[in-house]
Amino acid sequence: MNGIVLMLVAAAVLLAGYLVYGRWLARMWGIDADVLTPARRMEDGKDFSPASCFTVFSHQFSSICGAGPVTGTIVAMMFGWLPVVLWVLVGGIFFGAVHDFGALYASMRNNGKSLAQLVEKYIGRTGRRLFLLFSWLFCIIVIAAFTSMVCGTFAQSAAASASANYAAGAAGTISILFTFVAILFGWACRHFQLSGAPQFVLAVALIVAMFALGMAFPLALGMNAWIAIVTVYVVFAAGMPIQTLKQPRDYLTTIMMVAMIVCAMAGIFVMGANGQATITVPMVVSSEAFDALASKGNYLFPVLFVSVACGALSGFHSLVSSGTSSKQVASEKDALPVGFGAMVLESFVGILAIVVAGIMFSDMNTAGTGALNNGVASTPFQIFASGVARGMTSFGVPSAVATVFMTMNVSALALTSLDAVARIARTSFSEFFASTNDALATSSAKGERTGAMRALGNPWFATVVTLIPGVALAFGGYLAIWPLFGASNQLLGGMCMITLAVFCKCTGRRGFMLYAPVALLLCSTFTSLVMSIVNCARALAAGGAGVVATSGLQLVFAILLVALGLIVAYSCLKELFTKRVGSMPDEEPEWSELGRKNCAAAGERGAAASDLTGTQLAR
Repeated sequence: MNGIVLMLVAAAVLLAGYLVYGRWLARMWGIDADVLTPARRMEDGKDFSPASCFTVFSHQFSSICGAGPVTGTIVAMMFGWLPVVLWVLVGGIFFGAVHDFGALYASMRNNGKSLAQLVEKYIGRTGRRLFLLFSWLFCIIVIAAFTSMVCGTFAQSAAASASANYAAGAAGTISILFTFVAILFGWACRHFQLSGAPQFVLAVALIVAMFALGMAFPLALGMNAWIAIVTVYVVFAAGMPIQTLKQPRDYLTTIMMVAMIVCAMAGIFVMGANGQATITVPMVVSSEAFDALASKGNYLFPVLFVSVACGALSGFHSLVSSGTSSKQVASEKDALPVGFGAMVLESFVGILAIVVAGIMFSDMNTAGTGALNNGVASTPFQIFASGVARGMTSFGVPSAVATVFMTMNVSALALTSLDAVARIARTSFSEFFASTNDALATSSAKGERTGAMRALGNPWFATVVTLIPGVALAFGGYLAIWPLFGASNQLLGGMCMITLAVFCKCTGRRGFMLYAPVALLLCSTFTSLVMSIVNCARALAAGGAGVVATSGLQLVFAILLVALGLIVAYSCLKELFTKRVGSMPDEEPEWSELGRKNCAAAGERGAAASDLTGTQLAR
């Protein structure tokens, strides 16, 4: 199979899915450009912060496009490239994009409520508490997996070549610069009111300058040092106002990632012109290979559906859509490109990973084992980075520049998701205690917390408490955590889909397109989690202090996730079958003082908000 043909066919299918299915879904559920979004009405200068379509798209895409579309797709290619491609295309359009757009849309129609708050509204208060606990545990697993990936990318290794260590050190310097430059970039854009072309030109100039400095002054640090640095970064990224660091960093990162996509495509085209774009990985592996994989616990079902998470469907995306993006969308017409479009683009990144890995490797069963194939280390990130860098050199980019560029990109894929999930984890932690204490819930806006609630509701305390078990799990390596991450991630997606189905029924919208994804996700995720419990139990039986520490913690997490998942899924399904159609319409709009003031200044009826009904405000 020619990689160029596969890439172009997949791009056409994904584009058609966005233009046809995405627009149909938006029309059916109802997108109204005249509705004032929560970001406009409830602007508070911290979490609710209206931004341009591209800025919010950048935040959504860079937050959701983590390690999943690269790691998951390449690992799953042990079954052959065709099953992975089919799941990325079908799952990306009919599962993942619907899931992401639905979470964003439902949140916007409910005053920017998070998914946990939507669960409370449509499922019940107990369901919300359990869901928040599930989300917090899941976020800890994501923090562990992505911290391990990021730090492993930056760390120096005695086993690596000098060029690989140089690229890792340079990327580490660039990543540190990104943090401080993003803060200055965000300040400059707000202070000088930069947007459009001037904002873009400044961003590109800053990215080029950071790469030049990083390549001139690479850092030579080990794994433990980078874990400490990344942990400190995540603490501040999770606790700072979103427009201070996260929003401008995502803008810069998205430009870099889009450049990576363009370079990957260009490299594949040039290699194709030289007769080097043939995919050598089998379309579908032989029956003997399937049997060999099954003997190691790698069954097509459920491994394919839980490994290819972010490239097809990821429950984590719903936390981003409802937790942060819904509070930044300035116009409802932006919801489709932000929610549906970002997922489609991420699916295309998954396709690129398949094509790059398929061209470079002949045997994907070595992926993730640390083995070598044609002299190239076989971890998924290294496969992708090496492949795209080789493609870039084919059209004249110096090898050192290409390697540093790709090393920085693959680390950014995980790092942008890492700071997003840390932010979501600390809000889940605080919301859990707010939901069990009415005094905290009602006084949080006034800063009147007392005693233990003052600490439990504090964003800095919540972030640190979340990071401690996450960093502890990270020392076990991402490969040990990935199966647990994939299963819990997809189970979270299933819970979101059930909640969206209840939302559609209660508000009188059609939600039949959600039922098939719910059934598949629940079946595959619970099967995978049970398999993880069995594997962890076997590892514990084998003994070893390190094994007991990491596998024991994973076993506890797996059992908790299964128990919580069963309870929440049962509660959601019960409400789906018992709720009356149209029983709970969209919420009446809420306003903040700043939002009313800004909307009034813009002539958007904010001044008289208290005198208007929700219907009048919407029109």
